[in-house]
Amino acid sequence: MPAPTAEQLQTYRGLRLDPFQQQAIAALEAGRSVLVAAPTGTGKTIIADWIVDEALSIGREVIYTAPIKALSNQKFRDYTRLHGERRVGLVTGDLVIRRDAPCRVMTTEILRNMLLSREPLRDLRAVILDEIHFLDDRERGTVWEEVLIYLPKHVQIVGLSATLSNLDEFAGWLAHVRETEVEVVQETRRAVPLTYHCFSVDTGLVDLKTYDRKARRALEGQRPAPRDRRERGGRRGRPARKTGHLDVFRVMRDEGLLPYLYFVFSRRDTESLARSLGRFMRDGLLDPERQARMDARLERAAAEIGPALDPELRALYAKGIAFHHAGLHVLLKALVEELYEERLIDVLYCTSTFALGINMPARSVVFDGLEKFDGKRVAPLTTRQFMQKAGRAGRRGMDRHGHVVIRMDVSEYRELKPHLQRYTRGEPEPVRSSFGLSWNSIVNLLAHQDLDQIREIVDKSFLNWHLTRRAVEDVARAEELQEGDVSRRERREAKRLRRRAAQAEGRCWAEFEERARYLQAIGYLDEDFAFQAGANVLRHLQISEIFVSELVLSGLLEDLEPAELFGVLCAMTNELPRRVSVDVRFTPSQRRLIRAIQDIRYSDAVVDAEELTDTEYDWDPDLLPLGKAWAEGRPLQEILEVIHSETDVAGDLITGFRRAKDLVSQLRDVYAQIPDRRDMLDQLIRTVSRDEVEVVD
Repeated sequence: MPAPTAEQLQTYRGLRLDPFQQQAIAALEAGRSVLVAAPTGTGKTIIADWIVDEALSIGREVIYTAPIKALSNQKFRDYTRLHGERRVGLVTGDLVIRRDAPCRVMTTEILRNMLLSREPLRDLRAVILDEIHFLDDRERGTVWEEVLIYLPKHVQIVGLSATLSNLDEFAGWLAHVRETEVEVVQETRRAVPLTYHCFSVDTGLVDLKTYDRKARRALEGQRPAPRDRRERGGRRGRPARKTGHLDVFRVMRDEGLLPYLYFVFSRRDTESLARSLGRFMRDGLLDPERQARMDARLERAAAEIGPALDPELRALYAKGIAFHHAGLHVLLKALVEELYEERLIDVLYCTSTFALGINMPARSVVFDGLEKFDGKRVAPLTTRQFMQKAGRAGRRGMDRHGHVVIRMDVSEYRELKPHLQRYTRGEPEPVRSSFGLSWNSIVNLLAHQDLDQIREIVDKSFLNWHLTRRAVEDVARAEELQEGDVSRRERREAKRLRRRAAQAEGRCWAEFEERARYLQAIGYLDEDFAFQAGANVLRHLQISEIFVSELVLSGLLEDLEPAELFGVLCAMTNELPRRVSVDVRFTPSQRRLIRAIQDIRYSDAVVDAEELTDTEYDWDPDLLPLGKAWAEGRPLQEILEVIHSETDVAGDLITGFRRAKDLVSQLRDVYAQIPDRRDMLDQLIRTVSRDEVEVVD
């Protein structure tokens, strides 16, 4: 195929390409991999779309991966509209649609598993890794590294990120791993510039550049008057009033800054704040034309969704107000996203999940605060987290500026000022490796490679590459310190640097060996790494690996009826959020089963495996009867009636059902040589694959 002309590289699908897009496409056309870092909303996805078009036009295959299900599903819908159903497939843990299509959208984990099982990929032209900075995600980042290491060398990589700061370092590692040139493409300018504001009832809406002066003045006004002056009836300091989301709404409406996304950090707040604004608004936010479209869509939705779209929610949406979080009913979530895309929602209260990749910008973004619970403590947002959300502000072709508003009382300003300065500099934290092979990866590597080959793979990790480079720098620095006459302090520092360099050498391989030795210790592998029963089970499992393996080896699962088994798997693959209770009475046999499973859950083999990998397996017995009810054919709405929660947990429940279904399919592979058991699991998959579980949300 002839190389594109200069004019061809300047336009694509009628759009004039920016220089960074032209650079990336030219590199891909020349056969190079590309690493693209550009702010949200600048058009990175055009580069992905181009390589998809290119691969399909020459009869090759292409794979698109994303870190979150919502983004995968959105790209599946987009590419299906562009290229037709026959040519586009979706492969996730939840759903498999046209797995053999030439363009496949899938989770990174699915691609990793294909590579581990040596599935042929001869016609694969390229793999798109959207949000490639997820490589440093503590729980899932290893999967990204494995994919980049295992992919055949002829496959081009298209890595996309809005928040990748150490581009050259990352590209250097990628070129080393892929043994090919990697083009670094960076765009720092946003298509729609951002303006940052702070807002409180004391200062009003103030540009961040001038907020410092106004905050100090407001604080002066809030200080109590001296005691003697107060006693003489002098003026007291004005008491501070907390700034609320309704105050924010008033100023956003009055300043013409709608529509806006209002980011909060709890599901409960997304719902309560949205409903509060709905009660506050007597009339809706939509003009007559949009109101007519909204009413017509809600009329159809009432028939499609049923009881989940209750009258209160319908009235809220009709006013142009909604909320969005991961636990939301899948059909409601899809409806809210559709209404937002159709510009029928003017105020959307949402959690962080709405910021990840989904192409749904707004004129403005509001932060309810700058701290969130990170799993261990309440901590300030990282620069990357802040930029990911702030980047949603500003709609290309519609807004001259995007507006980022931080709701912050003046009393909070002094503490948060350093973080604000860091955020607005726009320098995200460097991507660091979180490499650590899963138990499943270890046994599959041992099944297909000898130890020398595995050592080569482990040594290619980004973590090992980074540690090796740092060790070289440490040794060089130590040698510098020891030249000529040196002080005692310099000798100590040189010794410390050499010790750190020695510890870094082989660290990743040592971790692999430690985990392999553990599998030998619990009898899954013998002394020469030959597979015993445990390893043969483990090689098929990617969810709660050691916990499930131990249950399989115990024989407990083989005595369960299909619906009961599904209930157990639901209890092992998900946990209901805090402050959620379930009205359930266990039968005597269920109580005995739960005790038996808990003995395994907290056995030394499982607990020690958790400690070695710094993970925690799910186990929530309250989900057992809920999963059983779903497998027996009960509707979701009926199951939800026994759950007491301040927020919608339908999405959590469906996610759990889908994850349990995925585990059923893994168990089917475990029992592949036992026809009766395999057929029962096949039937169970068909039984639970219905209604909300099958929705592409």
